[in-house]
Amino acid sequence: MTKHISSTYESICDWLFKLLWIVESERNNAKVDVYRKMIWPEISGNVLEIGPGFAKALQFLNHVTLNDGTFAVDPNTIHSYTALEPNPFLYSRLHANAESNGFCVQYDRKSYPECTEVDTLATRKNMVPFTIVRGTLDNFDKIPQAVLDGAPYDTVLTSFALCTAKDPEATINNIIRLLKPGGAHVFIEHVRQPPPGDPLVIEDNNVNAELWGKIQDWLNPVWKIIGHGCCIDRRTGETIANAQGWESVEYKNVRPVIDLQSRVMPLSFGKAIKAQDENYNQ
Repeated sequence: MTKHISSTYESICDWLFKLLWIVESERNNAKVDVYRKMIWPEISGNVLEIGPGFAKALQFLNHVTLNDGTFAVDPNTIHSYTALEPNPFLYSRLHANAESNGFCVQYDRKSYPECTEVDTLATRKNMVPFTIVRGTLDNFDKIPQAVLDGAPYDTVLTSFALCTAKDPEATINNIIRLLKPGGAHVFIEHVRQPPPGDPLVIEDNNVNAELWGKIQDWLNPVWKIIGHGCCIDRRTGETIANAQGWESVEYKNVRPVIDLQSRVMPLSFGKAIKAQDENYNQ
């Protein structure tokens, strides 16, 4: 009985988040797409994205016009794409955006047995496969088998995803574990305001970082409830950089001032490269 109530509650929260994300994703895209365009073309190979949501940013991957005239993601750049998304209420738009970018969409029915969608893979075998998997990377022992089977990955992507990870350090360690040696974690995440004078800030916009950082700390408990677990007080860039197993980490911080909300959602974006001597193992 308790398990059923918990499952129902989670489903209601997932559904409510979808309604919120329909509005918020457009607002977020307006703020961050300029930075996505800087790093998304570097995404290549066998790709895993954590928490893609509606995946509107697929449009910034490398695309080509195929022989049949289809404008699609470049199969010479992207070989496969696995989208690990815990909220099934986001799948219809995720599916539509993947197909609009020329992917062949399929579902992992082990992690999402409720799926009633028809896979397009069989009819478009010349296109890049896009597999939607339900789950997270919070706990390695609970990672869906489809994700493990696809490893090691050339690129793992997070975009406004680590803010909701129940254990961000564990998630980052699992990203490192799933990457091939020399593979890249490409990320753009909203973070707590970097301290005044932070040399990694490339756009300061005269934001009072100390004041807005305190406001983030104060707002976070409420924001976490409204945002379905989203935390606005995490120093995610630092957390990624401090993880063991990287050969290099390069990232920048920005303080957008597009609207009031952007002052509590500064950004860290960049790329971390897994060390060559760090092998993949399950």
